[in-house]
Amino acid sequence: MMDELTLLQRIVVWILPVIFAITVHEVAHGWVAKKYGDNTAAMLGRLTLNPVKHIDMFGTIIIPGLLLISGTGFIFGWAKPVPVDARNFKNPLRDMAIVALAGPVANLLMAVAWALIARLGVAMHSQSEAVSLPLIYTGIAGISINLVLALLNLLPIPPLDGSRILTGILPRYWAWQYNRLERFGFIILLVLLYTRVLNLILEYPLYFAQQVFFSIAGL
Repeated sequence: MMDELTLLQRIVVWILPVIFAITVHEVAHGWVAKKYGDNTAAMLGRLTLNPVKHIDMFGTIIIPGLLLISGTGFIFGWAKPVPVDARNFKNPLRDMAIVALAGPVANLLMAVAWALIARLGVAMHSQSEAVSLPLIYTGIAGISINLVLALLNLLPIPPLDGSRILTGILPRYWAWQYNRLERFGFIILLVLLYTRVLNLILEYPLYFAQQVFFSIAGL
């Protein structure tokens, strides 16, 4: 459906869903961290939906922009990580795992919200295409980017959220050894993306998740 849009139209459709998906993901980490006793993000002014506070020029703008222009059909990005100090938690490994899980959960909740926006567009389609089509297209983009971010971040590659969740399960020694991979995490992701292995890993889970959320949207 997005193929019929011009490049400028696609940028307009995707820009808000991408920025909000990345921003709310990070705010969710900081908000849950605060609930478990760590006020670091709050003290640094990072518990805000103002995207300026979270934008990473490379991860929030350049990478999603290049993926959008290239027409790969696979868009993701990241913001400046919200600082979390696990030393403030009562149970650092467990609480850090919960904080990590908050990001993907926030993305899934946003996917629901975008699905409802798209459904509103579908309901209005017979009355005004000028209003309904932007709602539908933006809803589709919102569903897609949030599902990609949720699934991508659940991968057990340090420092992605999935690795923090796995760390909370592993014995302390193995968790320490496992997290030594963090320095290579970005390189691993780039290799997986370049070799299209990342597409293969996410293709089927993303397809089935999209079917569920598109059905909610009435598409």
